[in-house]
Amino acid sequence: MLYQVHEMQRAAMEPWRWWAQASADALSSAFSPLSYAPTAKNVVAGLDLMLRMTARYGRPPFGIDEVKMNGQAAVITEEVVLDKAFCQLLHFKKSRAAKNEPKVLVFAPLSGHFSTLLRDTVRTMLPDHDVTITDWKDAREVPLAEGAFHFDDYVAYVRDFIKHMQKTGGDVHVVSVCQPTVPVLAAISLMAQHGETLPKTMTMMGGPIDTRKSPTSVNDFAMDKPFSWFENTVIQRVPVKYPGAMRRVYPGFLQLSGFVAMNPERHFDSHRDYYHHLVKGDGESAEAHRRFYDEYNAVMDLPAEYYLDTIARVFQEQSLAKGTLEVAGEHVTPAAIKKTALFTIEGELDDISGSGQTQAAHTLCTGLTAARRQHYTAPAVGHYGIFSGRKYREMIYPKIREFIAKHDR
Repeated sequence: MLYQVHEMQRAAMEPWRWWAQASADALSSAFSPLSYAPTAKNVVAGLDLMLRMTARYGRPPFGIDEVKMNGQAAVITEEVVLDKAFCQLLHFKKSRAAKNEPKVLVFAPLSGHFSTLLRDTVRTMLPDHDVTITDWKDAREVPLAEGAFHFDDYVAYVRDFIKHMQKTGGDVHVVSVCQPTVPVLAAISLMAQHGETLPKTMTMMGGPIDTRKSPTSVNDFAMDKPFSWFENTVIQRVPVKYPGAMRRVYPGFLQLSGFVAMNPERHFDSHRDYYHHLVKGDGESAEAHRRFYDEYNAVMDLPAEYYLDTIARVFQEQSLAKGTLEVAGEHVTPAAIKKTALFTIEGELDDISGSGQTQAAHTLCTGLTAARRQHYTAPAVGHYGIFSGRKYREMIYPKIREFIAKHDR
C-alpha cells in the first residue's frame, strides 16, 4: 500500500501547489503592487523551493541538438533503432560523420535514474564516435502482459543489443556505466562461450563486479538486510492509474529517498543556497541548481524481479566474482573472453562502487593478454564524476577515446 499512500499524498498536495504558484505569480509580477513589499523576494523564493520539492519529475530530454566536429556543427537526431518491452536502443544520428568512426554502444544503468543521466557521456563521445545508448523504460509504464524482467532477461537484452549493432555493419565497442557492468560482462562471457562475434572492446566504469572489495555504504546496506526484508519492505505494486498497473516494482521514489539519505547535509545545503540565490537575484546559480535537480529528481520504477535478483546475485552472493554465476542454467565463464579488450575505470572518491570493485574484472578475464588490458583510477573523482562533468571530459574521456581507437585499428 506504500505506493498508493505516496500517490494520495501527491494528490493532496496539488491544491497547495496551485495556491503556491498563484501566490508566487502575484508576488513576482511587476504589475502587482504586492511585488514591491519588502519581503516579497523572500516569500517568492520560499514558494519556488516548495514547488520544486513537491513537483513530479518525468524523463528529461537528452537535449543534444548538435555537436562540433573539426570546428563544424553536426546536427543530432535521435532515432529508436530497436524497441523491446523494457528498453529501447536510442541512436544519435549525426548529419555529418567522420569516415570509419568507431561504433559505440553505451549501457546506461537500470538503477533508478533515466538514461539521460549519461547526457554528458554521450555528448562528449559524439564528435569522435557513432553512439547508441540503452534507454530503459519506466517499469510502471510497461503493461503487466509483457511479463516479468529478471537478471537473466537483462543479460539476454545485452546479447540482443550487441548482435543488433553488429548487423548494421562494423565492429562494436561497449561502454557500461555502473550497474550494467555485471550483466554486460556476463553476456559477453556467454557470447565467447558460444563462439559468437564479440565486441572489440568493453569499457567498464564504476561497477560492482566484486563488492567484497572496499565495501561502501550501498554494499553494507545490501548485506545487512536479509533478502526477505527487501522483498517484503520495498517491493510495491503499481497503482491502477498507470499502464503497468499491478506490476511489482521497486518504486523510484524509494530509490530517490535512498540517494538523498546518503548525503542529506549536502542536499540541505544545496537547497538553502538555492533559496539565497533566488533572493539575491543570482539567476545563473539558481538555474544550475534547477538543471541538476531536474535530472536528479527524475526517477523511474524498476522491475521487482530484476531488482531482487541484483540484490541477491551481485551484492549478497557476489556470484560473478566467486565464479558461481549461472544465467538461464548456464555457467558464466569470463575466462572464455580472449579477443575483447578490457578497460576498467574507477574514481578515487567513489562512495557507491568502492576501490577495486570494477578492477576485479581483470581477475576474472584471465583469457586476455596484457596488451588487451587497461585500468585507470581517476584522482579526486567521485562516482558521478566518472561519467559526467569537467574531470570526465578532460581526464577520463581522452583515455577512453584512445583505448577504443587503439583496438579499433
